[in-house]
Amino acid sequence: MTAVAVADAVRAVQSRTAIVPEVAVILGTGLGALADELHTEATIPYPEIPGFRAPTVETHAGRLLFGTIGKRRVAIMQGRFHRYEGYTLQQVAFPVRVLRTLGAKTLIVSNVSGGMHPLWATGDLVLISDHINLLGDNPLVGPNVDAEGPRFPDMSTAYDPALRKLAHHVALEHQIVLREGVYVAVPGPNLETRAEYRMLRALGADVVGMSTVPEVITAVHQGMRVLGLSIITDNCLPDALEPTSVEAIIAVARAAEPKLATLVRGVLEQL
Repeated sequence: MTAVAVADAVRAVQSRTAIVPEVAVILGTGLGALADELHTEATIPYPEIPGFRAPTVETHAGRLLFGTIGKRRVAIMQGRFHRYEGYTLQQVAFPVRVLRTLGAKTLIVSNVSGGMHPLWATGDLVLISDHINLLGDNPLVGPNVDAEGPRFPDMSTAYDPALRKLAHHVALEHQIVLREGVYVAVPGPNLETRAEYRMLRALGADVVGMSTVPEVITAVHQGMRVLGLSIITDNCLPDALEPTSVEAIIAVARAAEPKLATLVRGVLEQL
């Protein structure tokens, strides 16, 4: 997506709100209700923002919200885009470029995932410490805009260590179990086979999903600090694998969402 496209989207947003966000939050499948934490001052449907796509996934409302949580000015994406919907990774990550241009310097990204760690359970929150990109593409492919970031961005600390430390502190304060591990992104939309789960676990991943990585790569490219959080919604242990459904996954996500909301609110309050 070109700088012109970003500028068009920014103008459309600024015509609807004067809020300059400090923090941007992306809400994944089943996590739209976290927006209830926001004192909302503006709501903009995605179709009214040039370059934003229409989510086709259940629970992704497709709205960009602006307001405050505590003293922080926040922009919340209620829903994201995925490669399996037919979008390019540049399209998936486009909103992050817009949010950064609007002023956000920190990105909090959330998702739901399948848990491959044998000691973790459904409903657990996971702090993402690192990721593996198996999407087969990268949102930075193509001409680089030097004003936005370097041609070869360093990803050694993609998930900000200080933010992770703060998240652990907040979780301890609120007696929330917070795991920490590696997230692997796969194209989807099917869930994985037993053999694929074995492979992903052997590669070093703790949880698996179909999102997040394009947005994080783009945020790091632009110098944003990133905090990644995931809710384990189904067990993906190859020798004890049971069928699941989108409905079951969403039910687990919604049951665990209050913990996620408490954690995000606490992090924002202590940033």
